[in-house]
Amino acid sequence: MKNAIILHGTCSRREYYDGSLPPISNRYWYPWLQRQLMVRDITASVPEIPLAFKPDYEIWKREAERFDVGPQTLIVGHSTGAGFWVRWLSEHPGVRVGKVVLVAPWLDPNNIKKTTFFDFEFDEQLVKRTEGLAIFASDNDHLGIKWSVETFRDKLPGHSFREFQGFGHFMDIQEFPELLDELLGNNN
Repeated sequence: MKNAIILHGTCSRREYYDGSLPPISNRYWYPWLQRQLMVRDITASVPEIPLAFKPDYEIWKREAERFDVGPQTLIVGHSTGAGFWVRWLSEHPGVRVGKVVLVAPWLDPNNIKKTTFFDFEFDEQLVKRTEGLAIFASDNDHLGIKWSVETFRDKLPGHSFREFQGFGHFMDIQEFPELLDELLGNNN
């Protein structure tokens, strides 16, 4: 049975503890994508990562590993979530997965989060263990993301790439049909 795991990015401490905001896993396009997958009989999970404002790889790993990850698993990572998935898959070379989509992937090039979260070696064979890996970026995202996107593109041969116009960091959209199409193979 197909399943999907969608990992959000990081946020500020203020956002994390702001009781007037929805949890980060329920913002942006995540709930829409989860629902769209579920109505297609794909179990979709968007785990809420504890203390997302200060990324700790071991916490993210524990939360992601609560779910089955295998050849039929669709993987989506947004920003820090994308960086997490590339590290996790690089450190688990025996794992095969379904389609992988990295949305505005981030590697914290200026170490603003003061963490070792992104200290890892890319498995340059990673794409071969997927049903395809796509990188989505926007022309008007910030420079740290643009640098990160180029790093992912250099280190992950065999990926596909799509640049969107005016999507920023993909946080101002509530629906993301292009992402759904990519996951379902409807992007031809």
